[in-house]
Amino acid sequence: MAKRRKVGNLLGLHIMATLSIQPMHPYEIAAQLRAFGKDQDIKIQWGSLYTVVQNLEKHGFIAAAETVREGRRPERTVYRLTDAGRQEMTDWLRELIGQPEQEYPRLRSALSVAGVLPPDEMTELIGQRLAILTAENAAARAALAAARHEVPRLFLIEAEYALALRDAEEAWLAGFHQELRDGSVPGIAAWRRAHETGVMPDISELMERGEPPR
Repeated sequence: MAKRRKVGNLLGLHIMATLSIQPMHPYEIAAQLRAFGKDQDIKIQWGSLYTVVQNLEKHGFIAAAETVREGRRPERTVYRLTDAGRQEMTDWLRELIGQPEQEYPRLRSALSVAGVLPPDEMTELIGQRLAILTAENAAARAALAAARHEVPRLFLIEAEYALALRDAEEAWLAGFHQELRDGSVPGIAAWRRAHETGVMPDISELMERGEPPR
């Protein structure tokens, strides 16, 4: 079971990982995260970065190392990772990598109520998503192949994982789209009739080969 973290925002983990390289002020942290494309790995609300920094400091995971001023700019606090922060960072990372947890992708949520759309519209929408995803995956695959010539694989494994998930989604969508197009989805006739008549079908009409619900 996942631990309840004092700072649970995943941005906090990335801030600590960035500070494990060297002390930085928040503006430098943000620049570093952008430069390494971390906004592709986690959903970052940039406006909350300073709040997360403050929470990390409050709980002793980072500490002010010094205050610097560049020209006429306001003073900036440079933060360093504390021993407690390093322990929290590694413990959190071990948990995230070693312990599977239930995640809730938006597509899965949508598919769970997809029956409210008629099958013909569903076919069109799945085809639309599939076309976009196929093009994006091809572009991501090409970019990853090019990056491998310049970037160590260790720094690309998150992109490999993301592409693997999207490849799996593409493969499933392609199969389901074909089933919709050829009418082999179990219960599709009853599904279509429900939208044409407004009468909900019996659950048995939606079962594969008329099998009773289990």
